[in-house]
Amino acid sequence: MKRILITEDSTTMRSLLVSTIDSMESFDIVEAANGFDALRLLPRERIDLIITDINMPDINGLELISYIRNNPQYREIPLFIISTEGSEKDKEKGIALGANEYLVKPFKPEHLQELIRKYIG
Repeated sequence: MKRILITEDSTTMRSLLVSTIDSMESFDIVEAANGFDALRLLPRERIDLIITDINMPDINGLELISYIRNNPQYREIPLFIISTEGSEKDKEKGIALGANEYLVKPFKPEHLQELIRKYIG
């Protein structure tokens, strides 16, 4: 079973993401409330896809992406940003840092599901 790490500080948004992915039935979900929690979980779990917010306490999403993309052990994991920061500049920055996809909140759950299938089946 493929495993998805959701890094999101908003409990409500994390629940929405979990229910969106749970309805797909073929994925295991690991949750992190911030970038620091995600960094603690990465060495302990086999992760196939990472979904992260940008604006979070402690270690933000951009710092998390930078760490992941600079670490040979994790650099090939597909990574999506889901954020309220929706300007072209924000999207370009996220993609330039190494995100595979950038979704702006609010997003269509079906679109997220399509992207997950595209990257990890």
